[in-house]
Amino acid sequence: MSTAHPADSRVYGHLWSTPEVSALFTDEGRTQAWLDILAALAQAQADVGLVPRGAADAIEANADVSRLDLALVAEQTRATGHSTLGLIRALRSILPAEAREWVYYGATVQDVSDTWFALVFKTLGAIAERDVGRMRDRALALAAEHRDSPMCGRSHGQPGLPVTFGFKAAVWAMELDRHLARLRQGRNRWELVQLGGALGTMEFWGERALGLLDAFAARLGLDAPDVPWLTSRDGVAEFVWLLAAISATTGKIGNEVYQLQRPEIGEVRETFTPGTVGSITMPHKRNPEISEHLVTLSRAARAQAGLALEGMVCEHERDGRAWKTEWLVVPETAMYFAACVDAGARMLEGLCVDTGRMLANLRAHRGYLLSEPVMRALASTLGKHTAHEAVYAAAMAGIDNQQDFRAALRADSRLDAISDAELDELLDVRASLGSCAAFVDRARRACTGAPR
Repeated sequence: MSTAHPADSRVYGHLWSTPEVSALFTDEGRTQAWLDILAALAQAQADVGLVPRGAADAIEANADVSRLDLALVAEQTRATGHSTLGLIRALRSILPAEAREWVYYGATVQDVSDTWFALVFKTLGAIAERDVGRMRDRALALAAEHRDSPMCGRSHGQPGLPVTFGFKAAVWAMELDRHLARLRQGRNRWELVQLGGALGTMEFWGERALGLLDAFAARLGLDAPDVPWLTSRDGVAEFVWLLAAISATTGKIGNEVYQLQRPEIGEVRETFTPGTVGSITMPHKRNPEISEHLVTLSRAARAQAGLALEGMVCEHERDGRAWKTEWLVVPETAMYFAACVDAGARMLEGLCVDTGRMLANLRAHRGYLLSEPVMRALASTLGKHTAHEAVYAAAMAGIDNQQDFRAALRADSRLDAISDAELDELLDVRASLGSCAAFVDRARRACTGAPR
């Protein structure tokens, strides 16, 4: 069967989703989830005396997508123009007569579809915790391993001061750890059942409504909202935004790896898998396949966040334009996100770090990356701003004259206040790493639940 979406392609699907997330959004996966919700609703209604227990048991026993005629579901959905009536008719057709009138008793489309979102968010949250945790833990391990490994720190794309690769990895780890905290903190805002009936008032179920809401939530392992959220789409928007934000962080890390493995820099590289082909015209090439694709996936995920925010602008007590937009936004974001964090974890777990090249790149700049320590030392005698002017003039002249930094400094008499011995110390890369090591240690202590 041919497919229209790249994520469903047998050829390219692996680039845009993962099997476990794609399975959530297939006709079979979505329909089974909706059947589970209908079964839980019937059982919860039986719990509070609204539906006969025998009818609820029959609904639960037959809530199996393999027993349904999905062609009939599709045909009836198109014929009625209603999002769930095709499913209801197909399910009723396989139920015993005494149970048929109790299916979907008093519920509406959003009670099913929004509750499905909450279940999807719970599953995606677990996937995020797992794969973002993998990235965070690997970044922490890299930070520890390279706590004292000096490299060029870059500002505006140009070498600035020495840092350590451990410091860079610690920055990655902390950003990922904050996302994990956001996931944990937000669960009670988006893992919420929806059960409001026609306009959210639960009028159909009378005095048993609130008990039904709690029973329904308990049966599905979700929380019950204080007020139905038919036109409050902030939870959906927040969750989609969070997936997009995590993808953005992953894309940022991918972009750094992409840049640092350029041969003229060559400080890190992805693990090469034999048989991987970079070009059919240039056989020598080893392309940064994973890190490059992380940026692509991140862009695609971030683009969905704006649409999710649009869904927050709803009218009155019910507005189908919002949640029908989300039917596109949530699957798209989820698939791109899952592919992104899985690939990000694989990239970091296989990342090769070339500390020798890092040190060689530092030395290739002939000492100029140590201009700040020299300026700081002069500030006590010349004043900070005068020291800056003096070191700046010496550096610019030295670069133009193709001198190393020491020679450039010694060519300016204003800098004679620094002795040769002191200058040796100031031009020692390892003595000019600031608090890099301390920040690595702080990051390792701060990341809760991470291996030490």
